[in-house]
Amino acid sequence: MIAKTKKYKLEKKRYMRLGLVNVLKEQWWVVLIALGIASLTFVYPETIWFYIIAGAGFILYLIFWLIQFVGVTQLPQNSILFEKLAYEIDSRQILIKFSTKQGMPITWDQIKKAYRFRKTFILIISKAQFIHLPYTIFNSDNEIKFVEALLRRKNFIK
Repeated sequence: MIAKTKKYKLEKKRYMRLGLVNVLKEQWWVVLIALGIASLTFVYPETIWFYIIAGAGFILYLIFWLIQFVGVTQLPQNSILFEKLAYEIDSRQILIKFSTKQGMPITWDQIKKAYRFRKTFILIISKAQFIHLPYTIFNSDNEIKFVEALLRRKNFIK
């Protein structure tokens, strides 16, 4: 079976938000580093500079990644990410279709992780690349169930 979707355009703000959430999920240990630096205040209780350094470092880390995602949305070579695309999903690959004649296949071994959120599938390819598939782009509930079963079979979701 092949699940064919309607054309869908990923909004730039949604891309930036999902990308930042993905980076924070992958690099959760950065929060531990900031907490470790802030906990040095217990060794030297007369100063609050460790709180300031930890907070400023974490905020700069977030700003760095936010700038990366904003930059991706501004580059002309990445403009294809934010056009209307259709998807054909089967057990071999995910075919991203730009038009009826042009497409790009992504094999399942290129997918690192997959998440199922509120009526959405997110397939992670790298830190800054992912496929966002809301349930509304599928033509029927059977296609949603097929994609979900496929992701379970490939051990991406449980």
